[in-house]
Amino acid sequence: MAGVPSICPTLLYRDAKAAIRQLTEAFGFHQVAVYEGDDGSVAHAELSYGSGIVMLGSKGRGGLFDKAMEEAGPAGVYVVVDDVDGHHRRAVEHGVEILMEPTDQDYGSRDYMARDAEGNVWSFGTYAPQA
Repeated sequence: MAGVPSICPTLLYRDAKAAIRQLTEAFGFHQVAVYEGDDGSVAHAELSYGSGIVMLGSKGRGGLFDKAMEEAGPAGVYVVVDDVDGHHRRAVEHGVEILMEPTDQDYGSRDYMARDAEGNVWSFGTYAPQA
């Protein structure tokens, strides 16, 4: 299945529509799909960045996954970017909480870390794991 991500982080948000805005506007994700429930909540959304996909939806919609995630804490997600400093500037311009400024790591990567509006920690850097 070339070109299809085999691992997709999946997050639930109290305000999934606000999360989609923040992830697209501040972090540069691209909206692939958004499906709303009858009540206007986000039943399922997919956002892409490079060759990766993150799936998300609204908390409190019911179902097994929602129940399993009920007491889950924030998640951490790592995203490979080419221009860490430019990506960081964009996030700062959108008022994102920065946890670590762009930093050269001893293993050769340049990274920064941020927290989204609902507490998930996003790391962006040049380190690209190989499968």
